[in-house]
Amino acid sequence: MMEPMTESMTESMVERMTESVPAPLAAPSATSRALPPWGGYIVGNVVAGLMAPLRTRRGAWATRLVPAWRRYAPYALPVAAMVAGCMAFVDAPMMRAAEALPRGVLDTFNELTDYGRGVWPLTPLFLLLLTTPALCVPRLGLMGRGVVTAAAIRLGYMFLAIGLAGLADTIIKRLVGRVRPSEFGPFAYEPFSWRSIYASFPSGHATNVFATLVAVGLVFPRLRPALWVYALVIAASRVIVSAHWTSDVVAGAAFGAFGAIVVRDWFAARRLGFYVARDGHVRAMPGPSWRRLFRVARALLGQ
Repeated sequence: MMEPMTESMTESMVERMTESVPAPLAAPSATSRALPPWGGYIVGNVVAGLMAPLRTRRGAWATRLVPAWRRYAPYALPVAAMVAGCMAFVDAPMMRAAEALPRGVLDTFNELTDYGRGVWPLTPLFLLLLTTPALCVPRLGLMGRGVVTAAAIRLGYMFLAIGLAGLADTIIKRLVGRVRPSEFGPFAYEPFSWRSIYASFPSGHATNVFATLVAVGLVFPRLRPALWVYALVIAASRVIVSAHWTSDVVAGAAFGAFGAIVVRDWFAARRLGFYVARDGHVRAMPGPSWRRLFRVARALLGQ
């Protein structure tokens, strides 16, 4: 995951893992008391995992991290101008163009657009995350538990980045109350409505896929080209199937990407999968290689 960890980085990686994650996810020392029973050990891992993102900042340079809203403030005006321009000049013509597309094209994109729902990335991430407390067992040894912990941190980051962005989008769109593409035009609103027809701005699907693009892309950089294709196809599908205006999609894409960055910064300030470097920039910690993950899997299977 992330940059593969070489053998020379093994010792430092384990040290970071045991420093960054509260016990009992961190391996106990040789002089510590006997580990609790199996059930208690799993419960302890769950509690430690839930508390880790809530701890105070760590790292010598954490205070040098500039908040995301300040770093990306220069982009706010261009994005707002793009959204406003789409509302004024693009939304209505794009709706009419989408309605004129052949039925086969519409049917194809109606099938594709479902894959922009948050359940698609969140469900496998959640299931994998659920397994990590049970996998971080004493018989794995210090290195094995460090590998499982590193994987759990990255799974937790991706899950929270995508899930929190989607949750915030759901709340915002209900407050805004913009009408979905219809004969009422792009400037029809009914704020504070919880009806789906008034939940157009910003696009939830666009928020989900661009949060996924950023979050998963930070953990698996080699997947970024495929993630870009996925995000752009889903974003375009929302306009093609007349579920959203173009401006909804632009706003959702920006919101989802920004949300994933905010969560990454939160993790970095606490040295969870990311860290704040001397220059104040956020960098990814080296993660376990696939070879090491397979080695841990074999150990768990007793091979």
